[in-house]
Amino acid sequence: MKPIAQAVISMLLMIVTAVVLVPVGVVTLFRSRRLYARVATVLARCILRVYGVRIRLQAPQRAKVGDLFPRSQVVYISNHTSTLDLFILVALGLPDCRFFLSGFLRKWIPLGFIAWMMGTFFTVPQDRPDERTRIFTNAGDVLRRTGESVYLSPEGGRITTGDIGHFNKGAFHLATVLRVPIVPLYFHIPREVDPGLGYQTGRGTVDVYVLPAIHTTDWKETDVVENKERVRALFVRTHQELRCA
Repeated sequence: MKPIAQAVISMLLMIVTAVVLVPVGVVTLFRSRRLYARVATVLARCILRVYGVRIRLQAPQRAKVGDLFPRSQVVYISNHTSTLDLFILVALGLPDCRFFLSGFLRKWIPLGFIAWMMGTFFTVPQDRPDERTRIFTNAGDVLRRTGESVYLSPEGGRITTGDIGHFNKGAFHLATVLRVPIVPLYFHIPREVDPGLGYQTGRGTVDVYVLPAIHTTDWKETDVVENKERVRALFVRTHQELRCA
């Protein structure tokens, strides 16, 4: 299938899903976030299928695939190299999980609407620190009340240099105040599949490595910078090991 046909089909799938979710939201008073998230998971899997992309989960320490994603509250993080990452994350169907997403993507109305229905926290650029603080504070309050998990990328934007980028503090501060484990996910997207900052995706298999959970019960807010660098070092090691494998 040609790239333009794939893009058109994917956009149509998003538009149809958004349109279908409107009456569903009205009937459910826009309070069934988990239902909307399940619909979004099906959508993401369909879009990946259109592009011929498969997900292969890699379990640590011989863990069962069904046990990889905890039912209890955690903070998921991952490296962020590609446009594909968003669809991979949603396709994973992380249990009872919200997401952080750049507010810029709300300009893509079907995508923005579906994300809003899923209870996504929309972020603003780093040069608006006061607003970012309010967003993260609100997210912490919501997650503390609901007990839901959350995903966010510590790298912020897509890093296409082939390296692990700078880590921001948000995910680690959130995990510290919630006192919940961090579950690191490492995405390995083959070069022939990876669209980078674009949309021309090749066919193939993406490996998602679910690394052992990092416990944060003894973390302090004053140590956020140190802890984020320790976790970044884990990603750097994993990146180097897999690149050399």
